[in-house]
Amino acid sequence: MLLKTLREHFYSSLKEEYPETEIKSFFNLLSECFLKMKPVEVSLNLYAPISGKKTEKFENAIMRLKNQEPIQYIIGSTEFYGLPFKVTESTLIPRPETEELVQWVLDSSTSKRENFTILDIGTGTGCIAISLAKNRSDATVHAVDISRKALTVAKTNAKLNQVDVEFTELDILNWNSDFENLKFDVIVSNPPYVRPLEKSQMSDNVLQHEPSLALFVTDNDPLIFYKKIAEFSKVNLKSKGQLFFEINQYLGPEMVQLLEDSSFKDVELKKDIFGNDRMVSATKFS
Repeated sequence: MLLKTLREHFYSSLKEEYPETEIKSFFNLLSECFLKMKPVEVSLNLYAPISGKKTEKFENAIMRLKNQEPIQYIIGSTEFYGLPFKVTESTLIPRPETEELVQWVLDSSTSKRENFTILDIGTGTGCIAISLAKNRSDATVHAVDISRKALTVAKTNAKLNQVDVEFTELDILNWNSDFENLKFDVIVSNPPYVRPLEKSQMSDNVLQHEPSLALFVTDNDPLIFYKKIAEFSKVNLKSKGQLFFEINQYLGPEMVQLLEDSSFKDVELKKDIFGNDRMVSATKFS
């Protein structure tokens, strides 16, 4: 099959499910993954023959896209904060809003203190921890997750991006004495925060394919992870240490109240690029 014919087939197969701009983006990503061709190379090689094995890969991708599977899972990778990351269905796909959280942490924690330490709770792909480690080479970075499969992916991503991160399997809801001898300058977390009542606002590709363990909390206790992490941080942050969260956009005031009630100071609520309450930071002074 000629590349031109393959492209036409790809577009026509998906036109009922996706807008043309999105199909074009999918084809470009898959061409780079399967054919090692960038868009300009595709344009220059439209009459090149494509092997049956590679054509089969595109056919498989079409079926997966029709099933609303995210393109990141199909190609097995994504980009976050300018860095490459492997992704699997054991990990959430990193979001642009989380890049803003990373930037906020970096902008706020410019201290060159000795033994500067960072902990990322609920690391998933490792995107937060690895991006921070890459941009703060003076820091010792730790990351925890309850999912062993997610930690395997995160460790792969740390090697891919040539950074050292200490990964630990940990259920933050039952942390007990873990890290009792470690104190951190920064604790950052993007924990599960979506309530079942918000499912109707979510796309099928997220609901059907991304890990529910990393997404959902109960309607009656939506801040359960934040309460536990705040409790943990009161013990494990250094004096003047900072706590950063990505949050549910509908629970900004509740998050501020939670942190103030937990004796944190300088609590700041911040909006993301879409104008939603998305991040909060606080400082421990005692």
